[in-house]
Amino acid sequence: MKIVYLVLICNALLLLSVQPDPADSPALIVLGTIQDAGSPHAGCTKDCCATLFSKPDPNRMVVSLGLIDPANQLNYLFEATPDLPRQMKLLKTYSPFSQEETPSGIFLTHAHIGHYSGLMYLGRESMNAKSTPVYAMPKMQEFLEKNGPWSQLISLKNIVIQGLKNLEPQRLSSHLQVTPLQVPHRDEFSETVGYRIEGPNKSVLFIPDIDKWERWSLDIVEEIKKVDYAFLDATFYDNAELNYRNMSEIPHPFVVESMQRFNDLSASEKQKIYFLHLNHTNPLLNPRSPQLKELKKNGFQVAHFRQIVHL
Repeated sequence: MKIVYLVLICNALLLLSVQPDPADSPALIVLGTIQDAGSPHAGCTKDCCATLFSKPDPNRMVVSLGLIDPANQLNYLFEATPDLPRQMKLLKTYSPFSQEETPSGIFLTHAHIGHYSGLMYLGRESMNAKSTPVYAMPKMQEFLEKNGPWSQLISLKNIVIQGLKNLEPQRLSSHLQVTPLQVPHRDEFSETVGYRIEGPNKSVLFIPDIDKWERWSLDIVEEIKKVDYAFLDATFYDNAELNYRNMSEIPHPFVVESMQRFNDLSASEKQKIYFLHLNHTNPLLNPRSPQLKELKKNGFQVAHFRQIVHL
């Protein structure tokens, strides 16, 4: 019996010895999972928001990821949301090595309100930030440079634009690399990208917005197979979710469509997929909904606030 215990203890110690130290390894933190306009949603009179105006849920913030590299003392935000002040502060709590209130850089996906409007908090009327790097694609950069009040952020050097190109990797440190992946998504003011985020051991696909998977020049199934985690657009569960708007004007892959497209993936591949960017009406926000039970039964998951992925 003593021998058995010794073997178990030795095996446990061996497992611990090969696990990355959270204090040193790069990590990704989910800092928001909700669609651009948040939850509760302005003007909403439905049951989904009824109690949230008087009793807000602090876990419901607009979609954003944090990325930390403790060994190189770097941290990054993906998206500048309307919840930027709280998300920057949260990122700092996960970055004890940092003395700065602003991140080492902010990666933008596109020019829809929930994804860049938080830049206003870096401006003169707010914290008057000093040369915060903002990573943006060419049209997104042009949009910021030629339109106020965003152009003032640049002229006052609150932000400094770092240009990106489709499929061109950005080496952030010896541990981290980020590659923009251009996707189709209305694009009224700028192009839209997702990102492949690569650490020393694991990688993440982040696509919070896309029109439809079949409109993308890349194969989403093949892209999922290339990574260890995939955080994907789940704005609407199905076509019946909004009965007061023309869904063709706001195209997204319905969750039911995504589940069908990913149906032939192995169980291990499905486990990589975490849905986010949930509209306030999305039943996946209700932990007791039959839709959430069905999604989990099919082998998929919903991203959760403060979820940590070690890279």
